[in-house]
Amino acid sequence: MSAAENKVIVRRYIEEVVNTGDVARLDEFIAAGFRQQVDPPGHIAGIAGCRDHILAVRMTYPDLHLQIEEQVAEGDLVATRVTMTGTHRGEWPPGVKATNKPVRITAVNFDRVQNGRIVEHGGAASELMALIECGVIHFGPVTK
Repeated sequence: MSAAENKVIVRRYIEEVVNTGDVARLDEFIAAGFRQQVDPPGHIAGIAGCRDHILAVRMTYPDLHLQIEEQVAEGDLVATRVTMTGTHRGEWPPGVKATNKPVRITAVNFDRVQNGRIVEHGGAASELMALIECGVIHFGPVTK
């Protein structure tokens, strides 16, 4: 597939699965051997792991929405810059109760697409900003 076609697959996955929570459609976009680049110990790989991740994030942010700001692709790798918005309605990080505050997180995702399916996902998100917006982390005045 071309780089342009790979961008469409990632865009559709974000818009049709991540933004809606329709994990029943994961096998349309995710390969059976899917893995996250930074899987925590004990994390389930494949479609099941992807499903668990999406459902967990949507429990924390039921109104989750990723706005695609920009995409760049080369070969089978697609970089997508997104702005995630949602309301903190579930426990995250572990031990921190819902604050019901809106959050805005910027992120860059890297997805590898092969044979029309996403086989690998990784990236970086500004989770620190979400913790600040939720009031989990506080910054006091700077003193000398």
